[in-house]
Amino acid sequence: NETLDEAEECMLESYCTKARIQDGMEILDLGCGWGSLCLYLCEKYPNAKITALSNSNTQREHINDLAKQKGFKNLNVITSDINEFDFETGSRFDRILSIEMFEHLKNYESLLKKLSGWLKPHGLLFFHIFCHHEQPYDFMVEDGWMGKYFFTGGTMPSADLFLYFQSNFKVIDHWIVNGSHYGKTSEEWVKLLDKNKRIALEYLKITYGQENAFAWFNRWRTFYIAVAELFNYNNGNE
Repeated sequence: NETLDEAEECMLESYCTKARIQDGMEILDLGCGWGSLCLYLCEKYPNAKITALSNSNTQREHINDLAKQKGFKNLNVITSDINEFDFETGSRFDRILSIEMFEHLKNYESLLKKLSGWLKPHGLLFFHIFCHHEQPYDFMVEDGWMGKYFFTGGTMPSADLFLYFQSNFKVIDHWIVNGSHYGKTSEEWVKLLDKNKRIALEYLKITYGQENAFAWFNRWRTFYIAVAELFNYNNGNE
């Protein structure tokens, strides 16, 4: 019976618990998106130093605007490509958290080696990924609709994939979350999209142009329905 906002807060809190975060730590939100996690960290841990990294300048501006509105002073947002970016010597973190970013990368060995150099001794990396219970697979443009419009070049990892990449990190905890939670979330997103169709179309006109707005509305609607079906399949255990 939770609202979407309540469910999101529960998940954000679970990240903090699993990552063993304490106030006063230096924390990196890697692939921060629109800022849900880094802004939550700023509020929950006012003495922590939060750095957020995204490859989108639009996302950086959005996060900075919200941080200013909330009066947060402990957040630094960086715009860069993780494949090319590196911190200056001496920048080290107690925790690195990454939510749904690893699915967009391929060279895990190189990535994890880089991240290991960004952590302090005894620091921890926590990341959240979507996954198939046993089979990893890629989304390529030529493979179909999802790869063409929403997940170009992405990968659906298997649940055990990162157990094979422990040269620079040792896995100490590994959790499986039933997919029906995300399936239900996507079903609620469809309802919100339908409820706010007029507003959504206005934003889609700005983003994709007048002539493409309606097509993109239906693509987003289809995407949410597809995600719900995908993650609800086999009672959320697939």
